[in-house]
Amino acid sequence: MDTVDAIVIGAGHNGLVAANLLADAGWSVRVLEATPHPGGAVRSGHVTAPGYLSDLFSSFYPLGYASPVMKALNLDLRWTHAPDVFTHLLPDGRAATVSRELDRTMASMEAFAPGDGERWRTAYREWRGVSDRMMDTLFTPFPPVRHGLGLVRQLRVGGSLRLARRLVLSVRELASELFQGEGAALALAGCALHTDLSPEEAGGGVYGWLLAMLAQQVGWPVPVGGAGEITSALLRRFPGEISYGAPVTRVLVARGRAMGVRTADGRDWRARRAVIADVPAPALFLDLVGERWLPPRMTEDLAHFRWDGATVKVDWAVRTRMPWTNPAAAGSGTVHLGADLNGLTRYSARLASDELPKHPFLLLGQTTTADPSRSPEGTESVWAYTHLPHRPSWTADEIAGHVERIEAVVEEHAPGFRREVVGRNVFGPADLERENPSLVGGALGGGTAAAFQQLFLRPVPGLGRPDTPVDRLFLGSASAHPGGGVHGAPGANAAHAAMARDRRLTGAAYRAAVDGAHRVIYA
Repeated sequence: MDTVDAIVIGAGHNGLVAANLLADAGWSVRVLEATPHPGGAVRSGHVTAPGYLSDLFSSFYPLGYASPVMKALNLDLRWTHAPDVFTHLLPDGRAATVSRELDRTMASMEAFAPGDGERWRTAYREWRGVSDRMMDTLFTPFPPVRHGLGLVRQLRVGGSLRLARRLVLSVRELASELFQGEGAALALAGCALHTDLSPEEAGGGVYGWLLAMLAQQVGWPVPVGGAGEITSALLRRFPGEISYGAPVTRVLVARGRAMGVRTADGRDWRARRAVIADVPAPALFLDLVGERWLPPRMTEDLAHFRWDGATVKVDWAVRTRMPWTNPAAAGSGTVHLGADLNGLTRYSARLASDELPKHPFLLLGQTTTADPSRSPEGTESVWAYTHLPHRPSWTADEIAGHVERIEAVVEEHAPGFRREVVGRNVFGPADLERENPSLVGGALGGGTAAAFQQLFLRPVPGLGRPDTPVDRLFLGSASAHPGGGVHGAPGANAAHAAMARDRRLTGAAYRAAVDGAHRVIYA
């Protein structure tokens, strides 16, 4: 039996972050990856036409660039930016643009409502005042005692209560409180709809605020050479071993303690100190562990786990630059298009009603605009995705019909776009899951971003920590707090929890506290 200190299930970016941190601490680590490829949803490839590089899943990375977890790893990466960060194109052709140049953003917002330029500056100044502590608070284990107390000391009681209120507002409410015009409101709302939340849902405002303010502060950069460069950088600094084509079928448990794993070929792999799982929570607990080792109450809670929406993603090779009607979109790395604020609400309502939106809201990326190495000079490597209801399956005709709707929306804002396409690749929900089994049903976020499945409610009501009721087993995927996005926090939190549990002097007290809390929660 192969024996190491820690086994990491899954070579997605969270798994590789956890593996790196454990290896940095002197642990021997083996990563077992089910597919032939590392990186999970952080990969690139030539799937449209020769010479056109596409980010296969995730693409622009404000959270990865700003994440204290990723910064601490000192990855060997070169980042690059589009001239503008993102533009929201309204159905009437107007555009709201966020640029890293504050004056340029202010001018765009001012065009929609007098005074919104200054209001944007004020919102950004407020963000800068709390951004460092906010990022540390968001990306550390729950509860974020040290960083949370730092925020309270800085903001005092009144300021802390007002911030707490802001964090639970819908993005429509938040935008109406901060701005007068539609441009700035859509800048926030379009960002919030990177999640599966509607403009009216509680807690959606914080996502719009976070992504829009990060756009102003650090941009939405991409790695030079494609998303896969993030994975390559994590692999370069990892001294342990990775086994590919090695799907784990069982976590081996004895006396309530994770002892290792079994892979599909029948081989057992022993872990002396920890097993960290970069897989969705239902897969870990229901498939790999099994109900025998779980408290019955936790099994009941897992029946209420909610996925985020499904996704269809299209990549195009375009032999010219995009023929945008409004030139404001030409310099943006990301373009939001297909709806105004009420249109976003209608789009979200159709998804909630298990209907396919006839006029989908799109997130579109111009990766050559951000990184000229992605395609030949004068061309563009483009992607777009939109959400679908989360269903067990989709027919080929349903996906093809929705791709037609997607291209029609792009054509409305960039007439002649279809004539210039020389290659196309479509990933429907089943394709996404085939390429990365963690993208269950095409869900990108490891579970809904709704407030009822965040913090200590993620993935089910509990501690909001990577520790599980099985000793020495830790959840380190997007299903764990703080959730989806390429920022490495779930993997880092799992690695730190494993090390805390294993410490010679304090480990026993840590284990007793966690075990006691689990007994109370799942009694």
